[in-house]
Amino acid sequence: MKTKVGMVPFIGLVGFAALTIAGHASAQEQVVKIGHSGPLSGPNAFAGKDNENGVRLAIEELNAKKITAGGKTLKFELVSEDDQCDAKSGVSVAQKLVDDGVKYVMGPYCSGVAIPASRIYADGGTMVSTVGTNPKVTQGGYKNLYRIIASDNQIGSSMAVYAAKVLKVTKVGVIDDRTAFGQGLAEEFTKEAKKQGLTIVGQEFTTDKAVDFTAILTNMKAKAPEAIFFGGYAPQAAPMARQMKQLAVPGKLLGGDTVCSPATGKLGGDAVNDLVFCAQGGSILEKAQSGPAFKAKFKKRFNVDADAYAASYYDQMMFIGESMQKANSIDPDKVGAELYKTTYKGVAATYSYDDKGNMKQAPVTVFTFKNAAPVALASY
Repeated sequence: MKTKVGMVPFIGLVGFAALTIAGHASAQEQVVKIGHSGPLSGPNAFAGKDNENGVRLAIEELNAKKITAGGKTLKFELVSEDDQCDAKSGVSVAQKLVDDGVKYVMGPYCSGVAIPASRIYADGGTMVSTVGTNPKVTQGGYKNLYRIIASDNQIGSSMAVYAAKVLKVTKVGVIDDRTAFGQGLAEEFTKEAKKQGLTIVGQEFTTDKAVDFTAILTNMKAKAPEAIFFGGYAPQAAPMARQMKQLAVPGKLLGGDTVCSPATGKLGGDAVNDLVFCAQGGSILEKAQSGPAFKAKFKKRFNVDADAYAASYYDQMMFIGESMQKANSIDPDKVGAELYKTTYKGVAATYSYDDKGNMKQAPVTVFTFKNAAPVALASY
């Protein structure tokens, strides 16, 4: 009996010591929540999941590196929310992430979400890294908001120059889906097209939910455009391409970054081959120094090919992690100060930002489709 009684305080001491050690270990670890806002349901879910995977891959690599800031090892945790590419849902997601103390958000994907949500994030002291391309995204005057790809100004105007100089067209039609993204992109294309001496023979409007474009394409056909520029997303561009062929509408279908997605080929099949041309922010991954390696590890990790912006999200997340190390802090203001004064060579581009949060040098690549898959033609 004596032995058993004597063991009690010993066991108690061992337990106390173990708790102390565990407490000490956890005190040396700092959890950093990384939010992701994007469409995880609906027609653009493929893009939202791709973006999320780009962030996830970077987080896993940062956690493996066990980087430190403020004397603590950082443990990154992904908190991903479905904003449905809808302004109202996006604002709700922003408020939820801010209320949950998330200080870093990757996204939104859609400009129509990024514009209203940016105020919520700014008020909550949250850093935002978005692929929203509408010029208004970075015109709100909010600090710690970064556009991690080229803007509509660059993408839309690049496609207009390509149409004039390379495709040698003189008459173009313009269609947009009335979203902040689609409308903004079409406006930038139209401005540059006119500067290039192209004639806009017609302008039509649709929605980002439509799948039947017979009426507007019939109107366009009567005006004999040599190309039609579409400001909108892949789920509309693909059936539009099919219907252009069915109606024998002349000319090419031109678009912006979202049309460059492999989803356009998956949804449009052979109809998109040599018909669809699009401009996307970023350089040609196959020709980028670390592009092939990134594509290979992404495919191995997620068993799907990287889509339009996985590399951009991955790059920016790695840039943020590096900046936390340099700032020796996870405070968004201190990390943001590092982002502004540093240049980071990523997979998709070299990142440095002006005082509005736009990339100083944002490459743009023009694609077409072969065998229902996007094929890069040239980077500018």
